[in-house]
Amino acid sequence: MEQAKSARNFSIGDKIFDVCNIIFMIFLIIVTLYPFLNMFALSFNDANDSIRGSIYVWPREWTLRNFEYVFNESNVFYATFISAARTIIGTVISVFCTAMLAYTISRPEYALKKFVAITFIFTMYFSGGLIPSYLLTKELGLLNSFWVYIIPGIIGVFNMIVIRSFIEGLPEGIMESAKIDGAGDFTTFMRIVLPLTVPALATVSLFVAVSQWNSWFDVFLYNSSRPNLSTLQYELMKVLSTSSATTSSGGSAGDAFANAQGNVTAVTPTSVRATMTIVASVPIIMVYPFLQKYFVKGMVVGGVKG
Repeated sequence: MEQAKSARNFSIGDKIFDVCNIIFMIFLIIVTLYPFLNMFALSFNDANDSIRGSIYVWPREWTLRNFEYVFNESNVFYATFISAARTIIGTVISVFCTAMLAYTISRPEYALKKFVAITFIFTMYFSGGLIPSYLLTKELGLLNSFWVYIIPGIIGVFNMIVIRSFIEGLPEGIMESAKIDGAGDFTTFMRIVLPLTVPALATVSLFVAVSQWNSWFDVFLYNSSRPNLSTLQYELMKVLSTSSATTSSGGSAGDAFANAQGNVTAVTPTSVRATMTIVASVPIIMVYPFLQKYFVKGMVVGGVKG
């Protein structure tokens, strides 16, 4: 009798937990998706109509004027190409070099692995600062060049730790077998370690790609005088700065841009900001589903082994 009562109570508790869990997850989904859906609605809604408010997750008056305004700005399409180039090239080089460093530090026969690891981890907590970094970049001849986007961030310490933790979890017998067959360290790394660390590499690739795609401050510091090296994020930042400055100069939010463009297209800082968010977010959103399964696996294994 007591066992039946206990089982009944346990079942009721499970049901209560499931209901609470479902409610919490629905609330979490709403909180996560609403800001993006609101930006989507504002970007596709007529700017003057948006001033009335009450735009939540669906446009009231559909229009493409906001996107026309953003993409009519000079250099946006070429800046998109530069952003894509730095994202692809920077991600490939950074992940490959970080993986090589992680493999080296993970090897038990490497006598200086602890010293090298501590040295890199030290840089996570202390840096030289903005001015020394700028002077070093200048001395290296990276100012006003595309490679200033790639070389300074070629090694990520956190990414190195994730990959190293993953490699340390691999069976040591596989690498020993490769050495018995005459494979050197580079051959072992390329043909054995890299294929087995795909989940960790995918996780790190996503981190690096998002960072490269969203970066604009390095453009401002090192390449602001080179329009041909401007990135999409920097161009969109300039559009937003111009929109805010124009509005604050005394004109209304809608009329200011119509006069500046010399046509009847009217946009507002709010509509431009929303459009910028959509333009900058869509590429990463399109990439993430293909890396999601590797991302989850890589984070779980890296976190447990770390």
